[in-house]
Amino acid sequence: MAVTLEQARRAAYIFLKALLRFGFMVANNLVAIPSYILYLIVLQPLRLLDSKRFWYIEGVLFKWLLAMVASWGWCAGYTVIEWGDDIKTISEDEAVMLVNHQATGDICTLMMCLQDKGTVVRKMMWLMDYIFKYTNFGIVSLIHGDFFIRQGKAYRDQQLLLLQEHLEKHYRSRDRKWIVLFPEGGFLRKRRETSQAFAKKNNLPFLTHVTLPRLGATQVILKNLIAQQENGTLAGGDAPEAESKSKGLQWVIDTTIAYPKAEPLDIQTWILGYRRPTITHVHYRIFPIKDVPVEPAALTIWLYQRFIEKEDLLSHFYKTGAFPPLQGQTEIVSREMTLSNLWLILVQLFAFLSGGMWYCILQYFYQCLF
Repeated sequence: MAVTLEQARRAAYIFLKALLRFGFMVANNLVAIPSYILYLIVLQPLRLLDSKRFWYIEGVLFKWLLAMVASWGWCAGYTVIEWGDDIKTISEDEAVMLVNHQATGDICTLMMCLQDKGTVVRKMMWLMDYIFKYTNFGIVSLIHGDFFIRQGKAYRDQQLLLLQEHLEKHYRSRDRKWIVLFPEGGFLRKRRETSQAFAKKNNLPFLTHVTLPRLGATQVILKNLIAQQENGTLAGGDAPEAESKSKGLQWVIDTTIAYPKAEPLDIQTWILGYRRPTITHVHYRIFPIKDVPVEPAALTIWLYQRFIEKEDLLSHFYKTGAFPPLQGQTEIVSREMTLSNLWLILVQLFAFLSGGMWYCILQYFYQCLF
């Protein structure tokens, strides 16, 4: 099939744009991530004197880094429309987000759509696959206190123990509020066949748009973060002090991400921007923690039901282009998520100015020493 001149021009334009975007992304990483690390090294005395203020500053810098990632998609026309419950109303409470997982772009999408949810981004903890530890953003996540979970039966029990220790050590000491978790334990395309075989063997529903979730990490999080009440106070330690610091986990946010034509965005597309502008749709449903069982058998049933509902939501979306109304509602409610272009520019400017400043400082000390 012959390539027309118009097609050749468009291919050249897409290639040039992708090349320029990749170059900018590399430059962005080379200034933003080292600057984040150096700021926090300099602020280590503050961590000893006032850890709460230190983690506040770290959270702000972390949010700005995620805003830079969001800006790569935003300027390429990869926007978000939100459906269902308004999660802004619980942005100051502790919550767990249970998200379906289709591709690496899911993480970028969440980085974007949570930017306008108050303090959520700077106070959130991510649970992600161990491989992300070795990406360019891995050192930032390590410092921030995210948890990298290794997949596979051989590691499962050990990983759950490590997760429990991690939550006890880092979650409330760093004033974390939300945890983002992908209970399926991997991408849809990789787990679908195994999940369907398991469903058939155990007489469970046959799912195509999601896979059956795994229980382990969700159970560990709930057990560790739900405030256990004893005589009207929080159990453990100095009760009045604990109660003033945290009311415990209050919500579970069932989050469903849908892409037009079931074609998910991956990180390569997000960075290079070679795909046409795309609207990603994100549906939220909020559950009070009192409605979520903790015992393994009951929690398994509850969790399976959430993903069966996700299957129905996605089936409806792929047929109609919209999510159905929430139970008890008659009209579909959607909200277009927006970001301030000026704010994104200022964040990028701060990163490059910081990079220049640190380069000058390090160059000065190098010349003094050598």
